[in-house]
Amino acid sequence: MSKKKKNKTRKQIPNPKSKRVVKKKPPTIPKPDLLARGSMASERDVFYRKIFRIAALSIAVITILMALQSGVNGDDEFQNDYSTKLVNYYLSGGADTEALFIEKGNMHYYGGFFDLLTGLVNKAMGLTDYDESYHRVRHFFNAIFGWICMLFVGLLAREIAGWRAGILALVFMFLSPRFLGHSLMNPKDIPFAAGFAIALYYTTRLLKQLPELKWQTGIGIALGLGLALATRAGGLLLVPYLGLAMGLDFLLRFGFQGISKNLERAMLYLGYLAGVSIVGYVFAILTWPAALADPLGHPLKALTEFSDLGIKIRLLFMGQNVMSDATVWYYPIVWIFKTVPLFVLTGFAGSVILLPKLYKSFAPVPIILLFFATIFPVFYVIIKDSILHDGWRHLMFIYPSMVVLASLFWLSIEKLLDGNQTGTYALYAIVGLMLLESTIFIARNTNYPYVYFNGFSGGIGNAFGEFETDYWGVSAEQALDWMEDEGILDQSSTDTITIGTNFYYPVSRRVNRKYQGKVRTKYVRFNRRYSEQWDYGIFPSRYIRSKHLKSGNWPNSKAIHVIKSNGVPLTAIEKQENDHAYQAEVAVKNKNWVLAEQLFQQELSNYPDNELAWLGLSNAQLNQNKLDEALTAAQKSLEVAPQNENGLYYKALAKLRAGDVAGATSAFFDVLAVNDEFYIANYYLAVIYQQGNKLNEALQQALKSVETNPKFKAGYELVAGIYQAMGDTNNANRYRQAANSL
Repeated sequence: MSKKKKNKTRKQIPNPKSKRVVKKKPPTIPKPDLLARGSMASERDVFYRKIFRIAALSIAVITILMALQSGVNGDDEFQNDYSTKLVNYYLSGGADTEALFIEKGNMHYYGGFFDLLTGLVNKAMGLTDYDESYHRVRHFFNAIFGWICMLFVGLLAREIAGWRAGILALVFMFLSPRFLGHSLMNPKDIPFAAGFAIALYYTTRLLKQLPELKWQTGIGIALGLGLALATRAGGLLLVPYLGLAMGLDFLLRFGFQGISKNLERAMLYLGYLAGVSIVGYVFAILTWPAALADPLGHPLKALTEFSDLGIKIRLLFMGQNVMSDATVWYYPIVWIFKTVPLFVLTGFAGSVILLPKLYKSFAPVPIILLFFATIFPVFYVIIKDSILHDGWRHLMFIYPSMVVLASLFWLSIEKLLDGNQTGTYALYAIVGLMLLESTIFIARNTNYPYVYFNGFSGGIGNAFGEFETDYWGVSAEQALDWMEDEGILDQSSTDTITIGTNFYYPVSRRVNRKYQGKVRTKYVRFNRRYSEQWDYGIFPSRYIRSKHLKSGNWPNSKAIHVIKSNGVPLTAIEKQENDHAYQAEVAVKNKNWVLAEQLFQQELSNYPDNELAWLGLSNAQLNQNKLDEALTAAQKSLEVAPQNENGLYYKALAKLRAGDVAGATSAFFDVLAVNDEFYIANYYLAVIYQQGNKLNEALQQALKSVETNPKFKAGYELVAGIYQAMGDTNNANRYRQAANSL
């Protein structure tokens, strides 16, 4: 053997007596910034790293600029209140305890990191929520956390498959209109998703380091876990995620027998899991006053609360207006399918098909972890029958892993087409067109890209009237912009203008201080919008019935401008040219039915598509016993706004008073089909059944009326009367006592 060969052999054998010699030995695996095991092509890493950095920086700037122009979301009323109470709690050294329990919005069940951070910055700048800059500060940090999430998704993909995968995942995240839109103004779901992205990235790095754990990696996992938990109690999911990853790594290395044969190593893994989890947990509760007061009990209680999500609201889903606790099991799946851009949706679906190849091509444990992090939460909320609001935003934390899998799929397809130039170019064209579709939507809707629906669903045009669009009413900001551009709102104006809106908080925070009392904001319910006097109305499409939206009668002829997304109306600006509708409502309050009828008719002569005027007219005519006219007016209201509950109710009353019991019964059931909490319909059905001597059916409807409205005295009296007729004196007396107590 030659001397050269002997030296080479000697270098290959580690010295068992010197661990330092082994540590100084050049690494035999790629460095973290090179391709991970199983990467598909040699890349010019320096070049791609520069592209990644340039893209990341550009995305940060664009996202921040977009966020500064975004409107205040409808939930910020609760967030900003919590922010103020958090600041007061910490600056008072815990003496101010309002942050420990907040009944309105249940905000004490949320971690306080984001709201404390932005609250302290706004406090230092002397800003309150009536200052425009106050909300820009919050949106700036919202954009930062959105960008952090995008960045770590890119880094996670790079860690698994190299810089090209990282660039692709980063771009996919940014060009996802729903995610980008939420990054502009959603302070709950975006920091939560960012925490998951950070934790998943550092967990993947940990899998390369095991059985060692570098302190930087441990801190990274803890920070990700802490950020998620300091936003929502669901951040606790990251503990079993980490345990799953480390457990799979241990089993792949040592097998099940390794648990007994390598007990010391198994305990080391458990120690890592416990240590990182504890550090993240402590970080989270430090910014969460209610959790500081009860470090173990409160986060677990909050986790239960979010599974049940006690706050229930009305949602628009597949053309039905339903309560959030009554949605079908596939509610989140449909929303994901319709609103995730095609390059991610088809990429993720493809990754499921190519799972065996991905498992072999890349490090297997990260692939398993990514699939678990994407699929498990969806199945969990379905099995638990959890209440979700407004699409799948509560599940947005699954999107980072979903995007990484999509990027791995497209790169895998590229590898399969290696050598097939035509196929490769076709692949680039397909992905490019998908990216172009979402890019155009973002460019056309920079203020509210979160209203996006993908091409599979037919876009937002097909979604209108079927699904919620601008459910947070952020487009009210653009309504105010238009009013300023038109000179309707002018700081030099000497006249006082009143704006009526059902999104009071976003509108009032923009105008009340800015115009120094010359512009006032008044809350009005959309279905009672003319019961208050105002000059201009700002009404987003949220809470309007599906049939009304699809009828083409909203916005109505009183609208002077409409904020749209790709031609679809999001918010209408109405102007009160005269006050006939309001004066008619005043006459109704005074029970001057003749005058009310005249004024409603005058309103309808100008605006025949005003469904509330038709309803008011029907009511006025019912009270004058003009039953045929009242029935006609009620039916007209239903032509303008189909399935509106009051129109159905007045129709039922007109039929009942005219002696059409069968028609009235059917109409009252129609009311309940639209709104099962319309307790007056239950009451009248009970009366009808009682008069027909159907006492069991009458009792069922009467009990439902008081169950829905426990303060409905007439309902209790009716229940008592039915029980009396059935010979049940005890229950009759009990319900009479209940009625007398009201």
